[in-house]
Amino acid sequence: MTALTRIAPCLWYDGAAREAADFYVSLFPESSVDAVLPGQDGKPLFVSFTLAGQRMQALNGGPGFPHSNAMSLSVACDTQAEIDRLWTALGADGGKELECGWVTDRWGVPWQIVPSFLEARISTGTPEQVGRMMVAVWSMKKLDLAAMQAAFDGEGS
Repeated sequence: MTALTRIAPCLWYDGAAREAADFYVSLFPESSVDAVLPGQDGKPLFVSFTLAGQRMQALNGGPGFPHSNAMSLSVACDTQAEIDRLWTALGADGGKELECGWVTDRWGVPWQIVPSFLEARISTGTPEQVGRMMVAVWSMKKLDLAAMQAAFDGEGS
């Protein structure tokens, strides 16, 4: 391959693409709305934006394709405060808290708000450590980093 292939997720909305993009970029550093293409009616049809350094797209395509948990945006957070802030913001104004660190925002977009250490613990921990941690995760909605680490370490078991 001679050119770098770039992948930009495109999120489908029923009229709220610009509003959603504006909201998302307000939550993350290194984020911006980069371009807005108006439709024939003058309202935003397509929005190109950067979210935490990742290129993203939003399309006002109509009501035909609602969001589902089959595709989610996963955010790795370094601190409990960051998890708390994003969980609260994304779940506000009609969002819905789900199990295991999942929350859907007011437009129905599913997000996974997880600790950045999760992948490392899964890949380097023993099956027993990972199992204990995952049992703890399955009992949570918003993830608790200290409780996850304690379960991984075998504390309280």
